[in-house]
Amino acid sequence: MRYRINPRNGDKLSILGFGCMRFPKDEQEAARQVAYAIDQGVNYFDTAYIYSGNEAVLGRILAKDGYRDRVKIATKIPPYIVRKYEDLEKIFRTQLTRLQTDHIDYYFIHMLTDVKIWDRLKDLGILQWLEEKRRAGQIVNTGFSYHGGRDAFVQLVDAHDWDFCMIQYNFLDENNQAGKSGLQYAAAKGMPVMIMEPLRGGKLISALPKEVYALWENAHVKRTPAEWALRWVWDHPEATVVLSGMNTQAMLEENIRIASEVEAHSFTDPDYALFEQVRELLRKAIQIPCTGCGYCLPCPKGVDIPSCFSSYNDIAIVGKARAVKNYLMQTGMRPGSAAAAQCVQCGQCETHCPQSIPIRDSLKMTSRALEGFYFKPLQVLLRKFMRF
Repeated sequence: MRYRINPRNGDKLSILGFGCMRFPKDEQEAARQVAYAIDQGVNYFDTAYIYSGNEAVLGRILAKDGYRDRVKIATKIPPYIVRKYEDLEKIFRTQLTRLQTDHIDYYFIHMLTDVKIWDRLKDLGILQWLEEKRRAGQIVNTGFSYHGGRDAFVQLVDAHDWDFCMIQYNFLDENNQAGKSGLQYAAAKGMPVMIMEPLRGGKLISALPKEVYALWENAHVKRTPAEWALRWVWDHPEATVVLSGMNTQAMLEENIRIASEVEAHSFTDPDYALFEQVRELLRKAIQIPCTGCGYCLPCPKGVDIPSCFSSYNDIAIVGKARAVKNYLMQTGMRPGSAAAAQCVQCGQCETHCPQSIPIRDSLKMTSRALEGFYFKPLQVLLRKFMRF
């Protein structure tokens, strides 16, 4: 197993993290897989308060055979159910009980959307609470996980002296969400960056155009689509831990093998050329040639143009249902909507677009495709639930 060092505290973290959201339903099988992973050197396990039953399952597994002392536990607190200061303690105590531990190694603010939500938590007293937990040794490191555009990510990184963060990153999202520039920005500030969705929930190995699979099959090196995708992420030295939601023994063995061989900056010119071919095929499959550069921003009405176009292009790659979900997460779960329908056709964005994209027409197309009759009710429900 390869390891990368957390520059903030010197932790030696396995580059492969065990994402616990997709545990097998059979707890005995989950226990076998967790034990195997630890014995093979995986030492970072990621769960969350809202992953149904997963904290408790992980706690029961790690309580046996001294496994807890061999790993770092990462879990998350959902800000949208924190209504008052006392909720912080209530949720945390529940997590310690579920996980059968007296401390959390890496504690996330789960799916933090922007600075305004962080400010609301600060108004409730979260900074004081976190400091108390740190002094007591109950929370060792504090960070946040993030889905959304690059600008809001940078603002969040700068809003607090975080110990770490987590972003979605894969070869399809190199310039989407926080993107490569966000990854590098956080790393340049000395933050370890944990990576989620390196395979987009498996979609990057099961839902791409057939021409892409032909490229993998005929490549200069024989690798599975999963191995190509994981190696692409690990080639970035800024990626400290890459999470994988492993739930079969075969998947576990393949990922551990790769994580025991791979090194950063090991891609060759033929490797880079192969991924450029893949991207060219994917560009043909999508309709809006947005690179996610962000030159079109800021929009005077708050539209997150790159995220809108990324979600629209997802329709061709991962299907409409997943695209709508991504769209809601990236544009609808904020204090002010960043959805395409907010566009007032001012045209300011188009004067800055290096791709000469007809942004106004493309936003109309995005709104029609992703903001069906269900979108506003879902947005209202989410906003009420998260108490924006």
